[in-house]
Amino acid sequence: MSLDLRDSHSVAAAFLRGAQANRESVLRRGSIEVLTPDDPTPALIVTGDLHDNPISFARLLKAAGMDGPEGSVPRAHLTLHELIHPDTLSNGRDLSVRVFAKVADLKARFPRHVHTLLANHELAEIVGAGIIKDGVNVVKLFDEGVEFLFGEDAPMVMDALREFVRSMPLGLRCVGAGAPLADGRPGDLLCAHSLPGPDLFDRFDPGILERDITEDDRTPRRGSAHILVWGRGQSEALVEDLSHRWNVGTFVLGHEKAPEGWLRLANRAVVLNTDHHEGVYAELDVRNPWDAGAIASYCIKIAAIDD
Repeated sequence: MSLDLRDSHSVAAAFLRGAQANRESVLRRGSIEVLTPDDPTPALIVTGDLHDNPISFARLLKAAGMDGPEGSVPRAHLTLHELIHPDTLSNGRDLSVRVFAKVADLKARFPRHVHTLLANHELAEIVGAGIIKDGVNVVKLFDEGVEFLFGEDAPMVMDALREFVRSMPLGLRCVGAGAPLADGRPGDLLCAHSLPGPDLFDRFDPGILERDITEDDRTPRRGSAHILVWGRGQSEALVEDLSHRWNVGTFVLGHEKAPEGWLRLANRAVVLNTDHHEGVYAELDVRNPWDAGAIASYCIKIAAIDD
C-alpha cells in the first residue's frame, strides 16, 4: 500500500502498519530488538537525533539501500529516532508528522531492517508532557501541524500515531558487537536514545529491556521507559553499572547535543547527532566488536555525501 501524505486515511494506515511491524518483528525480544552475528545483513547504520532533517533522511535511506523500487532488499539495517519537532518550520508550522509517517511506512516495508527507537520527543506525544525549546511548546506546535494538514481527521491520525509510538522498541541490541566487558567476556552493543540519569536511577527498572513496556513505564519521571529516554548527566560509574547489568560493552546514543556530530559520553558510550550540518552516521559490521572510540572514528559526515 503506497503512502499518500496528503490523505489522512493513508497516513493513519501507515502508522498502524508500522505499529504492527514493530510488535510482530521477528527480532523483538521484550522491549528491544536483537541482532545476532549470523544475521544475513551484517551491516548496520547507526544514527542520532533526526528532527525532520529531510537531507539527512534521504541520504540515510540511500546509504541503507532503502530508496529503491518496491521489493528491493536493503543493504544495511538502519536505526532511526527522535524524528519529529524540527528546528526549522514550514511557514511557522511543524509538519514533521509527515516524516514520522514515512518512517512508520518504512518499518512496514522493511520490518527486519528498520529499527524505530523510542525517544523522548515521540513519547511526549502520548503522555501529554510539553517540551519547551526556545520558548515554544513543540508538542503543541506539532499537534497544531497535524490539525492544519488533516482538519477534522486529525484525531484519527493522532490515535494511529500514538499506537505507533506505543509499539516502538527502546533499543537495538547487537549480540557480541560491543567492547569486552569488565570481566573480559564479549559485550553486546546497544543502540538507544539515551540511558537513565542519576537523578531518577533509583526509580528505574533495569529489567525493562527483557519485558514488554507497560503504560506505567511511560509515566513522566516515574516510569522506566520515560526515565530511560529522558536521562541526562550519566557518570562513568553509572554507564559501567548498566554495562554490567545488561552485558553491554558499548552504547550508541542520541539525546545530547553533539556540535561536531559525535560526542564521547563515557568510555563505553558515544552520542551521535544526525540533524544538523555537522551531523553524522556510522556504518558498522555487527560480526565484529566495536568500542565507542572506534565508532566515533567511523563516523561519516552527512553533508559530505553526494546526492
